[in-house]
Amino acid sequence: MPLPINTSDVYEQVMEQHLPLICGLPDDLAILCISRVPRQFHHILRCVSRRWRALLKSKDWHSCRQNLEETWVFAMCISNYKGTCYVLDPHPSRRSWKLLNPIPSRCVNREGMSFEALGNKLFLLGGCSCQEKATDEVYCYNASTGKWEDVASMPTARCYFLSAAIDNKIYITGGLGMSSKAWKSWDVFDYTSNSWSSHEDPCLIPDIVKAFLFDGKLYTIHKSWIDSQYARVYDPSSREWVDANLEMTCCARGPTVVVHGTLFMLDETCGTRLMMWRRETEEWVPLGRLSLALTKPPCQLVAVGKGIFIIGQNLSTVIVDIDKAASVEGVLVASSFAPKLDNDLFVVSCRTNAV
Repeated sequence: MPLPINTSDVYEQVMEQHLPLICGLPDDLAILCISRVPRQFHHILRCVSRRWRALLKSKDWHSCRQNLEETWVFAMCISNYKGTCYVLDPHPSRRSWKLLNPIPSRCVNREGMSFEALGNKLFLLGGCSCQEKATDEVYCYNASTGKWEDVASMPTARCYFLSAAIDNKIYITGGLGMSSKAWKSWDVFDYTSNSWSSHEDPCLIPDIVKAFLFDGKLYTIHKSWIDSQYARVYDPSSREWVDANLEMTCCARGPTVVVHGTLFMLDETCGTRLMMWRRETEEWVPLGRLSLALTKPPCQLVAVGKGIFIIGQNLSTVIVDIDKAASVEGVLVASSFAPKLDNDLFVVSCRTNAV
């Protein structure tokens, strides 16, 4: 038996479609005006009407926001064995970490998940727990709607695996909870088609301990059974592996980030020292040290504009402006802040997202 139709709701929706977004203004001009509202108020815009909510998900909206996009920082954390996600507006007058909408309930107790960003979306992939084997589930946070959504599952269940996002695709490999055949394969998620594909690669070596992006290519650091390290680089366009400069193995010492085409690394082997990769000589150049009391390693790095955000445990945050920072007797000048938290937070991964 068909469900009864609420005619009043239908009438309201039809009438709403014929009303202007802003009274007295054509919709084209109204969209230009609304698009200039700062990102921190977008959750309020979604509450104005159905049309405004639909507008914030439309191509017209994102087209108008292209030159106005604001980048926020997202941090996946573990607190009391439960997963949480925090968000930071990096604007100097609004810098404070806030708890994001609860992550999907099935992910709360999982460990070994991967956290990636593509476009205006964030992805939680895989993971496992003491009561659950490795899973193939993937969840997506849509920054335009402020909600978590289900997306296509991974071809292979994994936890504690490596991932990287390049050209609207997520590449994953390695990890636990999978067949031996999967060690020689990449699983690739295509953002535009919401689909996965698996690629067997006989050149893939399973002793990867770290993966990072640079110059549109995927670099991997490997550690052999005799405790020696070496680096390889994968070009997604040619799907070929080649040996990389041995100096790249230094990236195993700490997190990396790319700022306007330049690679930086936070060396955590002896204190915290920011390093820069010099292309001309193909070597690491030290920029300066940062106080352990501020960085609280192990840290994560993200880039916003020309600033490097160094995010340590309990979301202790240090910001280094590459253009303005000066080194004084080996100490790097930077700004910092730390939130007041009721519980200890272990920062697992950080990503940026622009809307």
